[in-house]
Amino acid sequence: MNEHDPVVISKAFKEQGWDKPVELYLRYLEEQKSGNRVSIIAEVDHIFAGYVNILWNSYYPSFRDKGIPEINDFNVLIQYQRLGVGSKLMDRAEDIIKERSEIAGIGVGLFSDYGNAQILYAKRGYIPDGKGIFNSHRYIEGGDTVTIDDDVALYLTKKL
Repeated sequence: MNEHDPVVISKAFKEQGWDKPVELYLRYLEEQKSGNRVSIIAEVDHIFAGYVNILWNSYYPSFRDKGIPEINDFNVLIQYQRLGVGSKLMDRAEDIIKERSEIAGIGVGLFSDYGNAQILYAKRGYIPDGKGIFNSHRYIEGGDTVTIDDDVALYLTKKL
């Protein structure tokens, strides 16, 4: 990610109806400069198509405690989905992680908006970490009532 990308990315997602404010990508850029994050951008014919991040210190407690880097906030514009863009982004992220860790982690949402990601991660060999569902604050236990939104995820790992 470079200084020009935040505006380009935010605009591209806004055009397809997704709210991804430029401030989010400015934060990613700062975290990349400080070495806490790697943001990888994909282009098709020099046009922004998607991105993925690597968090060296995951927000997810189990990954953070075990030193597992997390593939995070993985997004491909709708018009570029199912064309291999996401696979290339994942390939690059895994190659970068492999330089520092034998294991990569990733979280995936539980409802149908995440269906393509769920399939992609399974095909790539990611398996649940066995901790159950996490909602960005705590693990969900039997009998809990939760609202299934973008913060509720199942976390997966892969040996690289």
